[in-house]
Amino acid sequence: MTAPTAIDDLLNERLEKRRQDGLLRTLRALKIPEVITSNGGVLAPKVLVDFCSNDYLGFAQSAELKNLTAIELSKFPNYPNGSGGSRLLSGNTKYTEETEEFIANYHSAPAGLFFNSGYDANTGLLSSVPQRGDTIISDELNHASLIDGCRLSLAQRFKFKHNDLADLEKKLKIAKGSVFVVVESVYSMDGDLASLLEISSLCEKYTANLVVDEAHATGVFGRNGAGLVTELHLENKVFARIVTFGKAMGTHGAIVLGSNTLRQYLINFARSFIYTTAAPMHHVAAIKAAYLLLSQTSSKKLNQNIAVFQKLARACNLPILESNSTIQGVLFSTNNAAKSVATYLQKQGFDARAILSPTVPAGKERIRICIHQFNTEEEITALISNLKTTLND
Repeated sequence: MTAPTAIDDLLNERLEKRRQDGLLRTLRALKIPEVITSNGGVLAPKVLVDFCSNDYLGFAQSAELKNLTAIELSKFPNYPNGSGGSRLLSGNTKYTEETEEFIANYHSAPAGLFFNSGYDANTGLLSSVPQRGDTIISDELNHASLIDGCRLSLAQRFKFKHNDLADLEKKLKIAKGSVFVVVESVYSMDGDLASLLEISSLCEKYTANLVVDEAHATGVFGRNGAGLVTELHLENKVFARIVTFGKAMGTHGAIVLGSNTLRQYLINFARSFIYTTAAPMHHVAAIKAAYLLLSQTSSKKLNQNIAVFQKLARACNLPILESNSTIQGVLFSTNNAAKSVATYLQKQGFDARAILSPTVPAGKERIRICIHQFNTEEEITALISNLKTTLND
């Protein structure tokens, strides 16, 4: 067995510091073991009610989506298990390009390019398009993948206060070169919406390029779940949209939507596209099938569930975030308080997780609650009741 090295000791010190601060992250395996009864039968174990995952429409667990994926794959009985290489080498197929075009049309965009994840899409786009002498202006609450993409760029970078139009305009006035304003349409921790109409108008006023991450809006907002940009009819006002498939779409990967010129540029300059193995055929088929399913799925029940949660939470005077999206939150003042409530809820059968500082600002730690199409009113009522119990203790 290899003895620990000096760097191992240093890494352990950092881990121990995080452990002492109560911020150590660990993986939790989600598996459903069989439970054998005394008479030899098999019982399903108790499964926590999902108020945690981003599977807003239930597609990740959908038998219908599995069936639609199988139908797509049946068109290619000899499809390979893997792509065999990057798309610029051996990993590209006509089916992949046709699916990109299909999805771009779904979102009323001229073109699109697949990436293996939302993280890859954001880092690939933002590290390659803005150049030295250009300016990126990013909302301070943007996702880590957007932040990292901005950091990888040689452009100068500014942050503007969350959804603060005056602060954004202040930064636009001093921006140089080609200017890129980067926002999320639905913010992943607070669940609130970007002021896209107003931000778009400011970008037009200052000839800035608007980049919108639609990760948490896809499948939830817009015509047939096409996103907040389409709901607001801003398709022609946005330079690039990032749509991810691992949330409401129930699969994995992402697409950057924009002009045909942007697509060709990313093929040539986005390192996270160029230097990675392409997604296999069954992956692309699942994405295509998810869109076919989305086109015939109503989000009416999802919106009803969001309204039920908000009504009951306000009736109980819970300190909830202002959000009309699937992402809701109950605020606490410390990491320990949020962790304690999350542990209690899990013991009561609810899978709800604490979000701690520094992921969110100190004093705004929270239980992040994701509302789903498949949650029942009884489950939401029980969750609220248990939250009320913890706050009254």
